Amino acid sequence: MTRLTALLALALALICGPLHAQEDYPNRPIRLIVPFAAGGSTDIVARIIAAKMSEILKQQVIVDNRGGAGGNLGAAAVAKAAPDGYTVLMGTVATHAINPALYAKMPYDPVKDFAPVSLLVNVPNVVIVHPSLNVKTTEELIALLKANPGKYEYASSGIGTPLHLSGALFESMAGVKMVHVPYKGAGPAMLDVVSGQVKIMFDNLPSAIGHIRKGSVVGLAVTTKDRSPAAPDLPTVSASGLPGYETYSWNAIFAPAGTPMAIIDKLAKAGAAAVADPDVKAKLADISAVSVGSTPDALAAHVKAELAKWGPVVKASGASINE
Repeated sequence: MTRLTALLALALALICGPLHAQEDYPNRPIRLIVPFAAGGSTDIVARIIAAKMSEILKQQVIVDNRGGAGGNLGAAAVAKAAPDGYTVLMGTVATHAINPALYAKMPYDPVKDFAPVSLLVNVPNVVIVHPSLNVKTTEELIALLKANPGKYEYASSGIGTPLHLSGALFESMAGVKMVHVPYKGAGPAMLDVVSGQVKIMFDNLPSAIGHIRKGSVVGLAVTTKDRSPAAPDLPTVSASGLPGYETYSWNAIFAPAGTPMAIIDKLAKAGAAAVADPDVKAKLADISAVSVGSTPDALAAHVKAELAKWGPVVKASGASINE
């Protein structure tokens, strides 16, 4: 083999090697990093979807929980991973919209360090109150708070969490003032709302719906643009006293920046097909999650809009974490 022939063969191998790897993708298990502890809503959603994606891709999609720093540790691990499609992230409103404004030092850039794949589900929040507050609608709650500025407290799962900021956005848009009481998690917060120690809470619908059905708390409205199929009797906040108000949690798949588009497209199609599957949709609906299954471009636009939305809310709330 002449030197020229050898160089041509090497060049061909360098060109065709990556192309073959993309065509052959996936040829080994994929790690789906969930940046929160096992058992939470993001973990539950991830495991439901990962099981179906494993069937579709004919390779196991393994959920790997990497909790810490409000989701930043797991997200950073994916940002630094090889861009080959074998390590991806189940991102959330926290990792890609709230944390960049909340944390003084971020270990990643939510836009530059990731390739958006697909927005998979939205999870509604809900406004709840203790029955002793004697309000039944969002309009009545706003009227009560305006008449008593700073008198009533609202519970959240912690400083800077989506639930805290849902309350802060409500205050800002309604022109009311409440006292924020942060807890170490939504569970302890809910216990104090059920007992009546704190009267108001903005919570994820999946964890609140059982208490609403039992009557231990009163559900006033869901925070999404449309009513939730899981609680069809609850109106939206926007349609019952606060036009334009919308908050919700969401789960989306992100890959490291630089991941080939062919791999991104294959993952996006598999994710969309998974959440469109009737059995998967039913399982997600059981936990009040709404299937989406977007394109990569739609997820990119969603992240841009969410960053623009939550940055000013975080700043106005005064929340900041210097880690």
